[in-house]
Amino acid sequence: MFSAKQLTEDQKQSLHQWASEGASIADLQNRMKEEFQIGMTYMDARFMVLDLGIEIQVEKAEEPKAVVEELKPEPTGFVEVTMDSVAMPGALVSGKVTFSDGGTAVWLLDQNGRPGLDPDTPGYRPSQEDVISFQKQLSEMIRSKGI
Repeated sequence: MFSAKQLTEDQKQSLHQWASEGASIADLQNRMKEEFQIGMTYMDARFMVLDLGIEIQVEKAEEPKAVVEELKPEPTGFVEVTMDSVAMPGALVSGKVTFSDGGTAVWLLDQNGRPGLDPDTPGYRPSQEDVISFQKQLSEMIRSKGI
């Protein structure tokens, strides 16, 4: 097993420099082998990075804001309920619902027949009329499937 104590100060400085230039742990591992003839496993390289306090640069991916805006649900004026062909784990049946104002949620009935509704937008609450329409459609859908 490799120990960071085996490295000279020059080698430690080189590691810090490579990391600041954007080298990954695998890059450090390869450069140690090429330049210092020190072979180590990837796990040893990870521990070495931790032991020496080396900061690995991680690129942050930009979130495509335009795509998020395009995916906003649009009001349809009616409630649409669908059932999944394969129920979510722990559910007897599950599916999706789109309310008249465009709000969406995942619904399920657990093994004990208790309903659950998880809106895609935190804090979203459908109108009372939409809830009643959803319950009617869900009840009809479940009966038609023989569940």
